[in-house]
Amino acid sequence: MRAKRKQRLYVILGLVTLAAIAVGLTLYALRSNINLFFSPVQIAEGQAPFERQIRAGGMVKEDSVARDPDSLDVAFTVTDYVEDLEVRYSGILPDLFREGQGVVVVGRLQPDGWLRADQVLAKHDENYMPPEVAQALEDAGYSPEDYQDKATDVAKRLEAED
Repeated sequence: MRAKRKQRLYVILGLVTLAAIAVGLTLYALRSNINLFFSPVQIAEGQAPFERQIRAGGMVKEDSVARDPDSLDVAFTVTDYVEDLEVRYSGILPDLFREGQGVVVVGRLQPDGWLRADQVLAKHDENYMPPEVAQALEDAGYSPEDYQDKATDVAKRLEAED
């Protein structure tokens, strides 16, 4: 093999090696930033990792919202009507957050089984349900349309109480 060819081969092998290292490092960095979605049933079955950021979702259980009068701390229960998940959040909740509505919370699952939320995402309007929540309800054997009707009834009842 001539020296010129040998030099080209080394350059190409070096570039391929650098590209492989770059791809490997990128995938490693992205692995820790992926937020996987879990329903309350999956969390109860132990499929969700502890102390790693996840997304969990379902419907806010009626009569489960408890606010601390001295701070912005809020505790509420997210349910998929099979299992419940206690969520604790410190901050201002979205305007659209209320009982009987679909939410997705981003946070870390604690060893005692509750989720410390960093972010609470509420639905957009009366007909919207986050896709992950709809899929979790379907996987649990429930129709999301049934819960849209139930959520509307709960919203009307809560408005009537105010």
